[in-house]
Amino acid sequence: MAKSDNFFERVYVVARQIPFGRVTSYGAIATYLGAARSARMVGWAMNNSHTQEETVPAHRVVNKKGLLTGKHHFDGTNLMQQLLESEGIKVIDNQIQDLETIFWNPSDHLS
Repeated sequence: MAKSDNFFERVYVVARQIPFGRVTSYGAIATYLGAARSARMVGWAMNNSHTQEETVPAHRVVNKKGLLTGKHHFDGTNLMQQLLESEGIKVIDNQIQDLETIFWNPSDHLS
């Protein structure tokens, strides 16, 4: 991973690694970056990700229970859910189904 002093940039580097059809949590990214109590900052980074030149798949980042807590930051009422479903992820009542199966933990996959 490229070293950066900018926390948001570091979050974006990790988020871009989330595979198609998988999700991770704000907390998992924060923990991977050595800032375990900074899940909210990861959320702020995701909310700001639309300003990046290179796409950040912010729709693949959910809360630790699999809830689409950031969905109101996407254009349209269901865009986050539609993006996830287009990747084969099942969402019911704003919650990822089979979270344990599709959860991607950056600490397990990135070094």
